[in-house]
Amino acid sequence: MPLCLRARLWQYMLHGQRFNSRFIHGPANLPLPPLLDSVTLGHEKEARSWLSSFRAATTIPKHLAELSFSRSSGPGGQNVNKLSTKVTARCRVDAPWIPLWAQENLMQSPYYVRSSHSLLMTSSASRSQASNVDDVLSKLHALVAESAAKLITNSPTAEQRRRVASFQKADDARRRMQKGKRSMIKKSRSSKHWD
Repeated sequence: MPLCLRARLWQYMLHGQRFNSRFIHGPANLPLPPLLDSVTLGHEKEARSWLSSFRAATTIPKHLAELSFSRSSGPGGQNVNKLSTKVTARCRVDAPWIPLWAQENLMQSPYYVRSSHSLLMTSSASRSQASNVDDVLSKLHALVAESAAKLITNSPTAEQRRRVASFQKADDARRRMQKGKRSMIKKSRSSKHWD
């Protein structure tokens, strides 16, 4: 059993989660996400460091997605009628390399297929099958990175908190002043002192 598979298995067993047996081994350039159901203030640094190293990888290795090929209707003339240049990549949403906190967001994506609980992407941008493989894997990488980044919030600094408090104080003062003006207008209208 490879070392990274053994380490991932122990990590899952320690956290009491199911292990996906379809995951054979982790690539050297794709980091495994921390086992967080949601990104809270205490864990945002860990999630952010994973996201930066995941973005540095720029693509997903071929063995982590199920690739299939078919004839394309894209550019390439007779080449696309003779060769299978269109690439379809399928990847399960609960794959171990996809963070747990991003899975709910990925299920709202238009690329999500409910029947197979997977993400399905295609590429026929080029007349080369190898270029389309690279394109679809980088699209899948960008989708996962974007979904994971949406749920990582920045905790405000002390300076930002002070600025927000001063804005709220100014807004309250402005609101009280407007209410006072409106009250004076209403009092002047309902005055019983007709001469």
